[in-house]
Amino acid sequence: MNLKNRNFITLLDFTPEEIHHLITLSSKLKSEKYEGIEHKVLTDKNVVLLFQKDSTRTRCAFEVGAQDLGMSTTYLGPNGSQMNTKESVKDTARVLGRMYDGIEFRGYKQADVDSLANHSGVPVWNGLTDIYHPTQILADFLTVKEIFGELKGIKFTYVGDARNNMGNSLMIGAAKLGMHFTGLAPKALWPEQSLIDTCQKIADETGATLNFTEDTIEGAADADVIYTDVWVSMGEPKDVWKERIDQLIDYQVDEDMMKQANKNAIFMHCLPAFHGPDTDLGKDIAKTFGDTYPKLKNGEMEVTNAVFESDKSVVFQEAENRMHTIKAVMLATLKDHYE
Repeated sequence: MNLKNRNFITLLDFTPEEIHHLITLSSKLKSEKYEGIEHKVLTDKNVVLLFQKDSTRTRCAFEVGAQDLGMSTTYLGPNGSQMNTKESVKDTARVLGRMYDGIEFRGYKQADVDSLANHSGVPVWNGLTDIYHPTQILADFLTVKEIFGELKGIKFTYVGDARNNMGNSLMIGAAKLGMHFTGLAPKALWPEQSLIDTCQKIADETGATLNFTEDTIEGAADADVIYTDVWVSMGEPKDVWKERIDQLIDYQVDEDMMKQANKNAIFMHCLPAFHGPDTDLGKDIAKTFGDTYPKLKNGEMEVTNAVFESDKSVVFQEAENRMHTIKAVMLATLKDHYE
């Protein structure tokens, strides 16, 4: 299967077979790294990492993955380029495309990564936008496959803001790969109906099912995976917190919710997670909202510390897999094939 010169913007652009190929390649590269087998097969390549939003996992995964493949990287942080200030995205794309073999973008507007892909002339990889987060989904599904041995038929429940980039992208991925996806969220936070309709058409072909519910018992029942994300995304104003907490306070993943799932169910989170007072934000949450919302008094928000630190939690295996799957995406789109 040849994905050379393809952009990686959303999983909607890829067939189930192509997604499986990327997950299989990720697993192969992970095994080789553990075995000490080098795969520096792109030593003539240079890539640029264009970040409007800071990140631990995305940046490290791209940098380590590129280094493992023999590539050099240039990191341009939130203040590292003139894009959208003194230079248009289109012009930035045409400059970077003449200097680099691939461009990673992590930012806000989906239109920006689309413009980079349309005008750079080199593969562009979406490290996160306000609508999609496809590299995270590959890591998530590699993790699920490592634990359960398969993806088709897995019962996958996403809890929280189901209309954000993670809710959207997990729904797309589940539909593509024949999984049973449940969005457990207030109805106001369900994905756009047009995207649900698109994914339902895909699900009709793959055997997947899509379900949305506000009922926490129904949504968690018999799930193989309970997945959640932060309630407020990076870059959203602080005054959104109160509104989002009001909407999602009953959707905190706790031990009672995990008991509704299958006995072998796992807990997943794309990180960072607000599960205690060990961060400045955690302390702020507890101080600001703890009296009004007892569930938040210890700085726990979308997940309790008991669940996050439990044996069911695979969040750090999942985080490591960002590196292996991102490496697979870069390799697959920059080289004809890899044996």
